[in-house]
This record gives sequence, structure tokens and C-alpha cells, in this order.
Amino acid sequence: MKAGYFTEFGGPEVLQYGTVADPKLTTTGLIVKTRYIGLNYADIYRRRGTYHLEKQTPYIDGYEGIGEVVACGTAVQHVKEGDRVLFVDVPFANAELVAVPEARAIHVPAAISDQVAAAIGLQGLTADFLAHDLAQNRAGDRVLIHGISGGVGNLLTQLLTADGVSVDGVASTTAKQQLAYAAGAHEVFLRHSDWAATHTNYFDTVFDGVGSTLPVSLAITRRRGRIVFYGMAGGNPPKVDPIDLMSGSKSLMTGDLWDFLTDETIRQARADRLFKAVLRQTIVPTTPTIYPLSAISAAHTALEQGQVAGKILLAP
Repeated sequence: MKAGYFTEFGGPEVLQYGTVADPKLTTTGLIVKTRYIGLNYADIYRRRGTYHLEKQTPYIDGYEGIGEVVACGTAVQHVKEGDRVLFVDVPFANAELVAVPEARAIHVPAAISDQVAAAIGLQGLTADFLAHDLAQNRAGDRVLIHGISGGVGNLLTQLLTADGVSVDGVASTTAKQQLAYAAGAHEVFLRHSDWAATHTNYFDTVFDGVGSTLPVSLAITRRRGRIVFYGMAGGNPPKVDPIDLMSGSKSLMTGDLWDFLTDETIRQARADRLFKAVLRQTIVPTTPTIYPLSAISAAHTALEQGQVAGKILLAP
């Protein structure tokens, strides 16, 4: 099969495209022929060698995709050949064929297209987890999202707005600023403006997936507010002194989505909640940017340099 892979850690230039061995079918597993593969910041961290990556020769990145089941193990019970499934936490996804444990296969309603399902999968589940498991905001709360026009930020804006929360955000360009307004944001600041100086101790919750912005997040969070930290797209955060948090009664929250997707029933239920939000148009995903899998290096460059707003998908 064809796959995107690398043999050493580094920048996008280490990525290659070529023929590798097909995955092996297990008794409780599926072989999925991918239609779209999701690209996420975690894939960049893995390529750099700074994030967990399953050992394989060569390294194959990616954990998210959608496709058709082309083979089932002898002990598989609830999936059959020809089914369409989504997966969000299965290694070696940057390939034409992926071995998916049955327990991690998510069934997708017929009314949800491949592109939409792939565009909202991991990032939609992440946004739902951040909003409803960690932040737990109430209607009328004021929140801010760093990187509001990104894949998670866009969906998070829509979920929070549907809950009656007032959402502000930070974007890097005027084009991305307009995308955030279209998603329901109340006010969107340009990253390099002096907006933070006038918003000290202001927000009930700040969602920070950038990392390097954590000191700003602490400053703009009100007393007894909370910072939800979920990523390092802009670099590692500086160390935080818990005494500084205590003096303002501020909470720094974080978590791992996989501690909440603990079994196949919960996984499917959370995905179904997301799919219903799409079908009801509570959330409207932005149109994804699609690169052929053979252009995986260019796709990584685009994500890393912020050239694209919203989700990037790879097409085998």
C-alpha cells in the first residue's frame, strides 16, 4: 500500500510518500481503506519526536480517518465489510489501509458526508470535551479562545455559543477574524494588537491551545476564573507558579480526551451527540482543505505555518 512516512525526526522535509507493507488483520480488528485522513497538530509533534509515537519501521504518523471496512477479523461482532467507519485514535493512519480495532470504530450516519465526518471527528470530540467536561460554562459567561479560527476553535465557538456563552477570540489575520465572526464570536482580536492590556481580569474562562500564550491567559482570566489548557501549537508554555494562581483564586485545568473516551459505548455516544449537532446545524463545520496524501509534506507545512484556517484532510 501507499503511505506517508518518515525514518528520522525533523521538519516537514523528512516526510516521504511511497510503498510500505500492508497492515495485518487481527481477530478483533478491521482493515479500513481510508477515504480521508485528518491532520492534527499532534502529528507535527510526533514528526518532530516530541510526542508519543508507536514504534514502527518506517514511522507512519496520523491517528484519525474515515473509510470503508474491507476486511473483518473472525471475532468482530458489530461491523461488517462495506461499512463506513470513522476512527480518531488509531495509529499509522497516514496510509491507504489502516488496522482499526473494532472497539475504536465509530459508525457515521448516512446523512453525514465523508468530508464532514473527517473534518469534525477528533477536533469536534475535543471541542465537546473542553466545553462540557472541563470548562462547564453557564449561559452568560464570557470566554476567550486563542486560535479561535482553527479547527478546534471554530467548533468550540459554535458549541459554546449554542450554550448561551459569549465568545471572544484571538486570530492571526483579518481573514481568520472574519471566519470567527461567522462562527458566532462576539469580538475577535488580532494577535499582534494590544487587546490584552484592556482585558485584565476579564474572562470567566480562557481556552489556550497555543501554549506560549499562557501568561497572557492568566492575566486576562478574572478572579475565580479558569484557564483550560489543551495544546502547544505556538510552543511550549512557561512554567506556572501555583502561588500566582492561588493569589487570584484562578484554576488551571487540563485533561486528556482519551480519559473520557474509555469504551466503545461512550465513544459512539459522544460521536452521535456531535453528529446530531451537525444535522441540526447547531455547528456548521468549515470546508476542509484537502491535500493528496502524496503531498503530505506540503500539508504539514501549511498547518505548521498557519496557512490554512480550519481542518486539513489528506486524500489517499
